[in-house]
Amino acid sequence: MKHWNLYVLLFLILSCSNDNQEIYVQTPQPLNIPILFEENILAPVIPINNPQTAEGIALGKKLFFDPILSGDESQACADCHAPEQAFTDVRRFSEGIDGTLGKRNSMPLFNLAWNYDEKFFWDGSSFSLEHQAFIPVSDPTEMKNTWTVVEQKLQNHKEYPTLFTQAFGSSKIDSIAVTKAIAQFERTLISSNSKFDQYLLNKIELTAQELNGFNIFMDEARGDCFHCHGSDKNPLWTDNIFHNNGLDETFIDLGLGNITGDPSDNGKFKTPSLRNLAFTAPFMHDGRFTTIEAVIDHYSEGLKNSETIDPLMKKVDSGGIGLTPQDKADLKAFLLTLTDFEFINNSAFHNQ
Repeated sequence: MKHWNLYVLLFLILSCSNDNQEIYVQTPQPLNIPILFEENILAPVIPINNPQTAEGIALGKKLFFDPILSGDESQACADCHAPEQAFTDVRRFSEGIDGTLGKRNSMPLFNLAWNYDEKFFWDGSSFSLEHQAFIPVSDPTEMKNTWTVVEQKLQNHKEYPTLFTQAFGSSKIDSIAVTKAIAQFERTLISSNSKFDQYLLNKIELTAQELNGFNIFMDEARGDCFHCHGSDKNPLWTDNIFHNNGLDETFIDLGLGNITGDPSDNGKFKTPSLRNLAFTAPFMHDGRFTTIEAVIDHYSEGLKNSETIDPLMKKVDSGGIGLTPQDKADLKAFLLTLTDFEFINNSAFHNQ
């Protein structure tokens, strides 16, 4: 009898609904987690209130490439985060819609679901991937729009109300739904098929130079890179922590310190991943280095001391780790094995 009553109730609810209104059921689409990620690191961060669905991901991708989000409809997220550049910008500083330059280099976007502390941007000013997607729209140096305008344009669009209904069960469009969709798409941007990944899976061999470069990377007496950038046991190739890596003696940009207000955080910036360096130049938070060689030279003989220098910069007093020319060449050879051509050519990540 209880089951019969339940069926009657469901029938009445459905009968009273608008006959012209379609009911959409979202299709779960969990992330395709790579083997090396499963074996070596924790599960990805997926908010309970924003599960991955096929409809949400498709909507997020469309929004990511659509200039409708910008004030004059001339700029999309992809203009500063290009798929062929591992979702970063070849320019030192990205331009906003009116030509205004930002003050930092555009960070590449991949493996974001494994950012466990949920602090995004170079200075950690964003507290979730959804929030990270929220900021550029109203930033006067980027898209220079308002969310009220964006919501109205999307609501009046011929396609978006239906797409939002399919993705979230409601045709009412707001900034929360927009950023949820974009975050869903961004979480699918997984880079995991570099030459070094294939080596770890016993599919290929590395050259003697590449192997020596990896040994330098892991050697505290030589490269000493692994403390901040991980190892063969950390497929992210970043610790996702903030460090002062000896770029300056004094700071124009306070980085994390500008967010926390703590002077001990001045000059600290988020460690970027070493994946896909072949595509993501220029390097550092301000794009000051145009080549991998220049980055290696910085750590070899270009370190600068300051009050907040990271203790991991152990040889700052001597200017750096002092690599030989051969060591530098070998280290670069290893770093290039972290290049993932499949990632930048994945049609699922391009505007097609």
